[in-house]
Amino acid sequence: MAPNHSNENGSIGSSLHGVTAREQVFSFSVEDGPSSQTIRSDDPTAKFALPVDSEHRAKVFKPLSFAKPHMRAFHLGWISFFTCFISTFAAAPLVPVIRDNLDLTKTDIGNAGVASVSGAIFSRLAMGAVCDLLGARYGTAFSLMLSAPAVFSMSFVADAGSYLAVRFMIGFCLATFVSCQYWTSVMFTGKIIGLVNGCAGGWGDMGGGVTQLLMPMVFHVIKLTGATPFTAWRFAFFIPGFLQIIMGILVLTLGQDLPDGNLSTLQKSGQVSKDKFCKVFWFAVKNYRTWILFVLYGFSMGVELTINNVISGYFYDRFNLTLHTAGIVAASFGMANFFARPFGGYASDVAARLFGMRGRLWTLWILQTVGALFCIWLGRASSLPIAILAMMLFSVGTQAACGALFGVAPFVSRRSLGLISGLTGAGGNFGSGVTQLLFFSSSRFSTAEGLSLMGVMAVVCTIPVAFIHFPQWGSMFLRPSQHEERSKEEHYYGGEWTEEEKSLGLHEGSIKFAENSRSERGRKAVLADIPTPETGSPAHV
Repeated sequence: MAPNHSNENGSIGSSLHGVTAREQVFSFSVEDGPSSQTIRSDDPTAKFALPVDSEHRAKVFKPLSFAKPHMRAFHLGWISFFTCFISTFAAAPLVPVIRDNLDLTKTDIGNAGVASVSGAIFSRLAMGAVCDLLGARYGTAFSLMLSAPAVFSMSFVADAGSYLAVRFMIGFCLATFVSCQYWTSVMFTGKIIGLVNGCAGGWGDMGGGVTQLLMPMVFHVIKLTGATPFTAWRFAFFIPGFLQIIMGILVLTLGQDLPDGNLSTLQKSGQVSKDKFCKVFWFAVKNYRTWILFVLYGFSMGVELTINNVISGYFYDRFNLTLHTAGIVAASFGMANFFARPFGGYASDVAARLFGMRGRLWTLWILQTVGALFCIWLGRASSLPIAILAMMLFSVGTQAACGALFGVAPFVSRRSLGLISGLTGAGGNFGSGVTQLLFFSSSRFSTAEGLSLMGVMAVVCTIPVAFIHFPQWGSMFLRPSQHEERSKEEHYYGGEWTEEEKSLGLHEGSIKFAENSRSERGRKAVLADIPTPETGSPAHV
């Protein structure tokens, strides 16, 4: 079925929940390739620095640009998440000092690690709803600034109980991952969303590696001023706390929710309709694909979160490294996010161009399974060089899988995009909590044994990707539906709206998204869908 260009040419896009059908319509359409056509001054796309689709989502990605609104939202999103990652795992590289100061046992340290990621299970769920109803700008800024006092409080902990409680509260800031992925998903078109989400998530995840270098460095600098070790680690936490406050202010002052403006402003002007939380929540939780993504992310990102808590201590204790050297080795795991997660997203996009959504699903399964196998190897490594090699290969596979997963997530639902992003993100924290409780919070398993068992569990829990099926695109092993209506993107995304809501035009944003997502059929299907002229060959041949 060819796209209905009468619906997509130049109308002011909602970028989120649909329009009211009262907007002015312009006749000019933007072509994908170079054009000599002059852009009219009343063309609504002329105000954007990047070429956009019918929803005003950018069709190109320029990471060195800070152009408003698309690239500015991208950079504000990933840097905010990066800052929160630093805060959440700031304690991990300083554990050898902190445990001596507070007389922590291995169980105390393990429980604190679980606590650091458990709080985000709830905050990520809440953040999904906040993004759907209030916008990503407020969600990101509030998360940064409300959790900053908890970071400062780490300087005043006196025992194991307060240490655990403060790490639990700091972990709430990891909800910025949800707002980051949501923000980029409403700013960039589906054809490049894997790469964009991969870069945003991966570069934010690098905070887990940077903090392994930053906190020991700050610790040593403070010691040089004459502070004792037990005082130096406490002052070190003021750095991530101030970073969060600064980023919160920047997001509020420089950010923009949607390509066309802030959500509240667009709602007041009638360009975007206000949705109901009960409807958004219902369409998120009843979609079985949401829960499969929850599990999958639990054993990709969840495994990565667990590693951030244990890897420095693993190398410090197992191979008798110094605190600084163990931090450098551990940092390399997180720093691989700079290229690994974007690679996974890019691989997902390439597979989609060739094979459609089925290509995205196969890419996700391959990357996550390979990463899990290298995790098993890491636990069985007996020498430092082999352990570092296994860790790096494990890092690339697992982080690339995270990028590939968020190449799939934006297509599960249009109406409940924020909440589904929140549930998926919460799955990562849930999986991390489970693996840390099972394998790293008691003396039942050594850290090496825990790593191998976690890898085995990840291999098994990656299998459900085979059950994700989209009627319009198919699954890993099954073809798309042959039913005339169910095989259409408009039927899948339009099904999230009632007939009454459709009569008010509230579903128009979903229909535009459906039209723009036809690329998920794959190259052969898209070419077959282009009508052949009565005489001659198709224009694209």
